[in-house]
Amino acid sequence: MERRLYDAALEGDEAPLLELLQEDALILDREIPSGETPLHIVAMLGHVTSTKEILSRNPKLAGEFNFQRRSPLHLSSAKGHLEIVKLLLPINSSVCLARDQDGRTPLHLSAMKDRIEVLNELHKAKSEACWIRDDRGDTILHLCIRHNSFEALKLLVHSVSNDEFVNLKYDDGNSLLHIAVMNKQLEMLKFLLDCTKVMVNSLNAYGFTALDVLLQSPRDLKDMDILKSLLEAGAMRSKDGNLEKKTNDQISSESYRLKGSNSEMDPKKKNDWIKKKRNTLMVVASLTATMAFQVGVNPPGGLWQDTSTTLDFKGNPEHQAGFFIMSSNYPVAYDRFLVSNTVGFLASLSIILLLISGMPLNHRFFMWVLMAIMWIVITSIAFTYLISISTFTPDDHTKTLNKIVVVAILTWIAMMGLLLLVNTIRLVVKLFKKFGGFIKRIIWPSSSRMNRNCNNV
Repeated sequence: MERRLYDAALEGDEAPLLELLQEDALILDREIPSGETPLHIVAMLGHVTSTKEILSRNPKLAGEFNFQRRSPLHLSSAKGHLEIVKLLLPINSSVCLARDQDGRTPLHLSAMKDRIEVLNELHKAKSEACWIRDDRGDTILHLCIRHNSFEALKLLVHSVSNDEFVNLKYDDGNSLLHIAVMNKQLEMLKFLLDCTKVMVNSLNAYGFTALDVLLQSPRDLKDMDILKSLLEAGAMRSKDGNLEKKTNDQISSESYRLKGSNSEMDPKKKNDWIKKKRNTLMVVASLTATMAFQVGVNPPGGLWQDTSTTLDFKGNPEHQAGFFIMSSNYPVAYDRFLVSNTVGFLASLSIILLLISGMPLNHRFFMWVLMAIMWIVITSIAFTYLISISTFTPDDHTKTLNKIVVVAILTWIAMMGLLLLVNTIRLVVKLFKKFGGFIKRIIWPSSSRMNRNCNNV
C-alpha cells in the first residue's frame, strides 16, 4: 500500500491517489520511518492537484519534516513551484522560520536558486525570516552573493530597506563587500556601492578591508573594474588611516559617500585626499608593473618546446627549446614589442620609486611629473597590445586590422598629446604667476632699479 502511495505521488495522477484513499482512509495519518511524506514528493515535483487533495485530507503534513529536516515548503521553494507555495503558506506560515539540517529556511533556499516570485511570496508571509543565519553564519544576502543570485539580492535589499541588514557580517567578520570581492562579483559589488549604505571600509576578523582582500586575491580580468569601483567609493587598506583603531560608527561615517559637495577642502581633508591619491597611484602602478612583468617573461606565442634540427647559415639551430617563439618567427615585431613593454615596466617602477621616496603630491610640478610618467605607462601598454594583436592576427584580417590599428594609434596619440599639452600649459602658467616677478628682476635688473627710483621720487 505504501509503495503504491509513493508511486501515485511521483506520477502526480489524482485518480490512483483517490483510489488508495478510498481503500484506506488513514493512509496519510500513519507514521512513515523515512519522514518523506507523499506531500514532500508532490510539493517537490510541483503536482498542484495532488497537493490540494492531500492538504484537504491531512493539512498537518505541511509541518512535517523529512530526514534532512526539510518541510514540503522547503522543497517547493527550492524548486520554484509558486502555486504549491501559495497552497502551503496559509496552512502553516511558521514553517518559513523552520531551519533544515544546514540551518537554512525556505527563504534561504529560494534566494540561493534565484526563485524571485517564490522569495517575494515568502517574504510577505514572514519578513523576519530574512534575518535568520544558517549554521555556517551566512545571512541570506551572503548566500545570494555566493550563489550569484543577483535578482534575489536586489529584491531583498529593496524589500527590507534597512542599513543594518546590508551590513550584517559572516561569522569571520566578512561583509557583503568582502564576499563580493572574493567571488569577483562585479555587478553585485557595483549595486551594493551605488544603491545601499554598505560600509566600504568595514574590517573582517583578520583586520582586512574589501580592498585588502582584492589586492591579496588571485589576479582576475575583473580586478581593474573592481578596484576602480572600490576606490571611487572611498575604499582604503586597513593600514591606511589606522582603521583598526576606529569604531564601526567612525568607519561608517568615513565610508559613506557624500555627493554634490563642491566646497573647498580644509587642510585635514586635503591631507586625506593626498594620502588616498598616493595609495591609488601605488596600486595602479603595482598592477601595471605586474602586467608588464608577466607579459615580458611570457610573451604572446609562448616558448619553443623543442630544439630545431634544422640549422641556419651560421650552423646554429633555427630555434632552441625555452626561447620565445615570437622572437624567431617575428623578429621585427618582437623588438618593438620588447621595447614598448620594457618602457611601460620601467615607467611603472619609476612611479613606485618616486612614491616610496616621499614625493610631495601637493606640489603641482611633481604631480605633472607623475602624470607624464603615467601617460608613458598607459601608452606603452596600448602599443604592446596593438603589436601583439597585429602580429598574431590571421592574414585574411590584416588589411582591415591595419586600418583600425592606424586610426586607433593616431587617435590615442592625439588624445594623450592634447591632455599632456593642456596640463603642461597649466603648469607653466602657474609657475609664471608664482615666479614671474623674480624672473623679471633677473632679466631686466636696470629697469627694476629705475622703477624703484621713480617710486621713491
